[in-house]
Amino acid sequence: MSAVMNDDELPEGAEGDAPDGADPDHERYIELLTALCGELDLPDVQAVLQSRRVEVEGFSVIVDHVTNDPQAMYIQFDYGITTAGRTLSIFRLMLESNLLVYAQDQAQLGLDPDTGSTQLIVRVPMTDDIDGPWLMDTLTHYAEHGRYWKDHLLQAPDDMFEAISAGDYLWLRA
Repeated sequence: MSAVMNDDELPEGAEGDAPDGADPDHERYIELLTALCGELDLPDVQAVLQSRRVEVEGFSVIVDHVTNDPQAMYIQFDYGITTAGRTLSIFRLMLESNLLVYAQDQAQLGLDPDTGSTQLIVRVPMTDDIDGPWLMDTLTHYAEHGRYWKDHLLQAPDDMFEAISAGDYLWLRA
């Protein structure tokens, strides 16, 4: 689930500066990201629009708009690096959670092959009912998922991890 990065450190397919002329999809993205900055009390909206990065409850989050899916934005959480020796088991749990939990949310968990970091990508349609508070609730919701993954799977003591990877768990509700 690695994203190819260009010189500006944006995922490939991500738009650079705002396109010339009126692009209603890009304008909607800017409107939503500006509203999210208001919810996060971030005063430098231009810096966020340029970097497309925010931090939510200790997690680095990319909020992006890509040219090949113009009516949606993508939220990408970095949940952290998997403890050595657990990658195969973690990957199996990710596949299982993608089927049981995240498919209904248009979300996917995966591993960045370059860093070993656990990534969650969520597709958010930019419909009229999406606003700053909704985005903030969504980011908070997935930060909770990130804490679960980090505390119980990615960095858990061996006995806790072994119990979970053996099937002794209940999935978070999406």
